[in-house]
Amino acid sequence: MNIIFAGTPEFARVALERLLAAGFRVPLVLTQPDRPAGRGMKLQASPVKQLALERHIDVAQPRSLRLDGKFPDEASAARDAILAAQADVMVVAAYGLILPQWVLDAMGHAPRLGCLNIHASLLPRWRGAAPIHRAIEAGDAQTGVTIMQMDAGLDTGDMLLTERLPIRADDTTGSLHDRLAVLGGRLIVEALEMAACGGLHAQPQPADGVTYAHKIEKAEAAIDWAQPASALARRVRAFNPFPGASTGLAGEAIKVWAAHADDAAAGTPGEVLAAHADGIRVATGEGALVLTELQRAGGKRLAAADFLRGFPLAVGQVLDAAPPAKAAG
Repeated sequence: MNIIFAGTPEFARVALERLLAAGFRVPLVLTQPDRPAGRGMKLQASPVKQLALERHIDVAQPRSLRLDGKFPDEASAARDAILAAQADVMVVAAYGLILPQWVLDAMGHAPRLGCLNIHASLLPRWRGAAPIHRAIEAGDAQTGVTIMQMDAGLDTGDMLLTERLPIRADDTTGSLHDRLAVLGGRLIVEALEMAACGGLHAQPQPADGVTYAHKIEKAEAAIDWAQPASALARRVRAFNPFPGASTGLAGEAIKVWAAHADDAAAGTPGEVLAAHADGIRVATGEGALVLTELQRAGGKRLAAADFLRGFPLAVGQVLDAAPPAKAAG
């Protein structure tokens, strides 16, 4: 079976690697253009592009696939490459571009299987850009992966294969992402093997239970100490590794990478109630949040004990409700 693969980040790279290991032929990879990254802001290839180049797979990086959009020449070149690949199916995983109708039509003509998406949630819950973040932030007990037949809607297509995965109490977006990536890679291989023998059957998504995982914005990083400690603890885990939950003190930005909720406590929201080696206890709108891993702007992530040695905090100090514009990187 010939596959066109469309994806960009590490989540997609894991799936591409599994497809190649399973013996599927991938004549073409679509991925986002190289982006500046790191301290030197040098252009870096996406994880998917890096793997594709290692395996000598042709790569296309159009800024858009819309033939009537801002980059029609790039879209037209991508269309030619897609048609020339003569693939049986397009597998999409966190690509970052919307597939226009011409792509769905091109891949949907029999005997082709169309465009299959690896989505990191149990649809119809958490359609959209940030399903892993939002599942942790909401306090969901489980999530999973859905292999979906793509249509013109936003993650609205029929479900082909699903598998559940529990969300652990200490999961961050980073740790849950890694487990979901492995699950997604395994499921897409299973789905294509089932499709090859006619055993893959579509099921419409339920009309009930639809939620949207809106894109994570950096402005969401600011800790609102008036919120309950339990909600803030979930947000800290959801925003690790990006964008990181942030607060401030005396004009300095501080990122909070690990924290847990504590019992009810009296104090002004944001007030430091205790500062010990095992954590910095801060009053919230309901209960207290114990900060156990922090980072100053330009510094390293540190356990509370090490952080306090270089940045002592006194009981009664109040952390800012919103951090300065420049937070720790």
